[in-house]
This record gives sequence, structure tokens and C-alpha cells, in this order.
Amino acid sequence: MSHARGVYIGPRVRHLRRDLGLTQARMAEDLDISPSYVALIERNQRPLTADLLLRLAKTYGIDIAEFAVDDSDQYAARLQGVLKDPLFADLDLPALQNADIATNYPGITEAFLRLYTAYREEQMVLADQDAERSPNPRSADPVVEARDFLTARRNSFPILDDAAEVLAERVQANGGLTAHLQKAHGVRVSILPTKVMAEWTRRFERHRDELTLDTLLDPSSRQFQIALQISYLDLHNEIAECVGSGSFATENALRLTERALANYAAAALLMPYGPFAKAAEALHYDIEGLGRQFGTSFEQTAHRLTTLQKPGQERIPFFFIRVDAAGNVSKRLDGAGFPFARHGGGCPLWSLHHAFRTPGEILTQWLELPDNQRFFSIARTVEAGGGSYMAPRIERAVALACSAEDARHLVYVQRGDPVPPSYTQIGVSCSLCQIAQCQARAVPPIGRQVMSDVYLRPKAPFGFMDD
Repeated sequence: MSHARGVYIGPRVRHLRRDLGLTQARMAEDLDISPSYVALIERNQRPLTADLLLRLAKTYGIDIAEFAVDDSDQYAARLQGVLKDPLFADLDLPALQNADIATNYPGITEAFLRLYTAYREEQMVLADQDAERSPNPRSADPVVEARDFLTARRNSFPILDDAAEVLAERVQANGGLTAHLQKAHGVRVSILPTKVMAEWTRRFERHRDELTLDTLLDPSSRQFQIALQISYLDLHNEIAECVGSGSFATENALRLTERALANYAAAALLMPYGPFAKAAEALHYDIEGLGRQFGTSFEQTAHRLTTLQKPGQERIPFFFIRVDAAGNVSKRLDGAGFPFARHGGGCPLWSLHHAFRTPGEILTQWLELPDNQRFFSIARTVEAGGGSYMAPRIERAVALACSAEDARHLVYVQRGDPVPPSYTQIGVSCSLCQIAQCQARAVPPIGRQVMSDVYLRPKAPFGFMDD
């Protein structure tokens, strides 16, 4: 009885499955094997036989020669090179053991190599830091790099707006988002239980021509995910053109920017520039009213309002920020020149941080910065997740703000009373704010000498020598 020789490439099979958005059960069904056998292959406890490799290639359209290459020697060489670091000089690490680890536990090897790479990068960043020379934060932070790309363009991409507006007409002519996917791309949309979708909200199975969505998505999120997939399919050239206008130090920064632009395109498809801009003016920028008209959530609508800066068709410039209860910033988009803090959620006196006390309620506030710039802010909590009993829910707060001069055009400002009763003085962040008597201050500002409190203790957390 003959046995087909197999190869142990479990991690590669797992990466392929995840890239395709498949569960082990779905891959097992496609290959006509059991889910437990898929799990054993991925853990390198069973080889991938020649017959199964052929089925894998035929089912998912992959190149066998490229996919089945045994790279254990490469892993072993990389591992051996890393272990020469002086950090491990006092350890007995025979080369044969290293080769065995790389061959039999490629997943663990890859995890170790990634961890070591992250360690080295951090070491280099620390080595470059100097009290007299501040390092460029973009080189070490892909999130900052992607945000800088959007900020430099004031979060406005007319190429995407124009293309999405034309596409929106085609979508409408085809009968809506779902019908367009079927007619234009032969892709059907299926709504599957969370148990089947596992950790995925949206999964595009190209080989099946099927877009699957989690049943727990609310209507606006479901529509957005469909629009997002259409954007990847129909507007990929325009997205690539926009990405190509920037230069990125890291692959992560490029991918984050690409994702942000795809989200921009999806919003532009759901809220086409011309109709949305006209509706915004007619409704005096009523976020909830616009959301009802276009079938979008509060956050999606507020986000779109920051993009209305198309040359010749500009509307009120807004900036947008989203924070969690701990003050971590997960999104910020600037179309109004607001001096955001690069890290943290800004001043605790801003009503953005008070929104968690009254979930779902809109809070308005007039703001004044130390340099006398004035803004009007609209803040409210938004919720993600949920959809069933005990399903995890995440609550965040978002703020949309514009200059005080533009606030008179908003539904949130009382007509006939353009002058607010008072402004709340806030700073960008405590370390940059020079409002000395602020009782909410967490740290002293950069460049100020703290006064000794042997004889005097101010009401504010810190007193300063030059006050």
C-alpha cells in the first residue's frame, strides 16, 4: 500500500484560510475533510498530502509551486541569526535544536522572530531619542503617519467623492447595494449567525462569490459593510490613486491609510457629496436628521460632515474625534484646523469627556483655547457591538466641532442669539496648556518651573515660579 508523501506547512494553510476569511469548518467543507483534520494540519500534527494540496490549489486558485515551498531552512537561518544577539550570550543554544524548533514549531518561531523585531525597533527608537533632538514620531507610529496623511489633505478626497457619486447612481439603478453586488459582480449577500462568523463582522469569499455578514450588525452598520465591499470592488483604482499621492515609512501605515480611504469611499457611496451637502444645509447640519434621511448612524454622519471641502462646493469645516471612557483616541479627522493633541483625548473640561454620564444625549459647548481660538462643539456617546442578550457592547464618545463663527448655521445654536453665554477655556493637553489656575490640570506645562509648596499651596494642583 503506497502513501502520498506530505509536507508540514500548517501555518501557511492557516494564513491562507484567514486571508480568505474562512472558518476551519468552512474550509473542511470545501476540501471534503473533517474540521478536526484541518486543525491538525494547521498545528503541523498532520502533513498536507499531495492530493489535498491539489484540492487546495483547485478550490482557492493558488499556485502550488509557490504555496508548497518548505521554508523551514529559512526559518532556522533567521532564528540562528537572532540567537547570536549578545542578549542570549549566556544561554546554551545548539544549532541542531534551533533547526528542530524552526521545522516542528514554525508558528512559535515566527512569534519569537516578530517579538524580537519589535524589541529591536523599540531599542533603535530609544537610542535615537535625545533631549536636544526630538525624533520624528511618524517613523515609529503608523497610526500617526496615517492620520497625518488625512490631516494634510483636510480629510477631503474629491477623486473619491466624484467616483462614488457616479457609482451611487449605478447602484440605485441596479436596485440598491445588495442587488448591485449581484448584478455587477455576481456576488450574493448572506447574513449568518455570529457562531458561524466567529470573530469576523464581514467576510468576502471570493471563490464562492459570496459576501457574508454577521446577523448582529444593526441596519446602518450592515449597509456600511456592503458599501465598503462595493468600494473595494468598484473604486479600487481611485483608492490606489489617493494612496499613491503619499509616501509611507511603513507597510502598516500604508495599509491603515488604504483602509481609511476605503471607509471614506463607502461613506461617500451612502451619502453622495452633492445630495448630502444640500441636505446638510437644508437641515442646518442636524446630525440625527441627516442620519435618518440617508440611513446612516450618528457617527457615520458626523464623520461624513468632516469631508465637505470639495473645491468650489465647500461647506462648514468640521473636526471630529472619538474617544473611549479612558480617554484613548481611536479616530480623529480634522477639517477645521483644530490643534489636536497627538496623544490622549485632550482637556478634561471638554464636554466630550462628560458625555458618558448621559448616554445618547447631545451636549453642546462653546470652547476657547489659550491662543483665543473659539469653537463650538457637539458631543454624544455612540455604541458598537451588542445586538443580542449578553453580546459585548462598546461605548465611546464622539465630538464634532466647528469654528464659533460658523456655529450660527447649526440647528444646535438658538436662533436670534448668536452670542453664547460663556466660553469654556480648554487646552489641547495639560503639557501644552498655559492656563496656570486650572484645577483640572494633571501635569505642569512644558517650560514652567514648579513653585515649592513649603509656605504656599495654591488651589490649582501646581503653582509656578513666574506667576
